[in-house]
Amino acid sequence: MRYLHTMVRVTDLDASLRFWRDLLGLAEMRRMENKAGRFTLVFLAAPADRVRSETERSPEVELTFNWDPQSYDGGRNFGHLAYKVDDIYAACQRLMDGGVVINRPPRDGHMAFVRSPDGISIELLQEGAALAPVEPWISMPNTGSW
Repeated sequence: MRYLHTMVRVTDLDASLRFWRDLLGLAEMRRMENKAGRFTLVFLAAPADRVRSETERSPEVELTFNWDPQSYDGGRNFGHLAYKVDDIYAACQRLMDGGVVINRPPRDGHMAFVRSPDGISIELLQEGAALAPVEPWISMPNTGSW
């Protein structure tokens, strides 16, 4: 398993970049705009982590700016922690066997979401190419929020 990033939702991208980049000193590594989803993602890394960010895309902070105004109460501005795993199906099965609910199953062989006992959302991503879709994951519905 490898740590990737922590996602934080922001309401003012310019003000957030001023804080995270200009004042705190993180470097903007890449930016993605999704017109269909109406959001912008900005990935930042600490100066000492720039090389790792460039080659491994970790460890980073992901700022998520939703273009439509939203308020984030109750900690909703904190998004998730992300980890790459060697086998997403085995990781999800191990978690399920331990009583963890798979909130967003890895139907695509690539991504899943679970929550910690304290409600922290955790994204699991398949290392390398997505695995071939298989049951029981293909037909498993989303459960709760992720």
